[in-house]
Amino acid sequence: MTPQRRSKITPERELEFYEAALDLLRESGYEALTMEGVAARSRCGKSTLYRQWGTKTQLVAAALRGTRCVRLADIDTGTLAGDLRMAVCAAATGAGRDTALLHALSHAALQNPELLRAVREAVVEPEIVAIEAMVRRAVERGEVASDNPAAEFVAAQLIGVVRARPLLDGRNADEAYLMRFLEAAVLPGLGLEVTSPS
Repeated sequence: MTPQRRSKITPERELEFYEAALDLLRESGYEALTMEGVAARSRCGKSTLYRQWGTKTQLVAAALRGTRCVRLADIDTGTLAGDLRMAVCAAATGAGRDTALLHALSHAALQNPELLRAVREAVVEPEIVAIEAMVRRAVERGEVASDNPAAEFVAAQLIGVVRARPLLDGRNADEAYLMRFLEAAVLPGLGLEVTSPS
């Protein structure tokens, strides 16, 4: 297979293409996304996009990786409860955009290994890695028992509730909802003190 001839575009312009592609994904879904639509949104010729990325899938995969936002990696308050509360606040901030993006991509990603790999690498795995690091630090500090069966499921619980709430009751998982979930369902299983309801 002949490699694509990539044009010289600035990182700033590349980011504009990525944001245009992801915005259109959120608005209309993967099937309706076209290179022509991205070109119109980003005010360029579609030949520029084809020359740079070749296919819609390659553009979307590059956009996911190129706009990866690792919100949770720098959180370290010194306690697991503090870390998870900060993680919930960060997750709530991006819940609408992230959930819309994942819903737009979910069906296509399950049918396209390249797209699925990009979604996992750019959106899912950074959150899992960060949450697992929080739990690991808590075990090392002695806050959570190393054999606590709930420790394995913290990332799945937090990521899952953010993705599931729009399907369950038509609303994004805002900070208040996520904090209630954390205090009621996650912290007790870890044996951590919960905040009394005000």
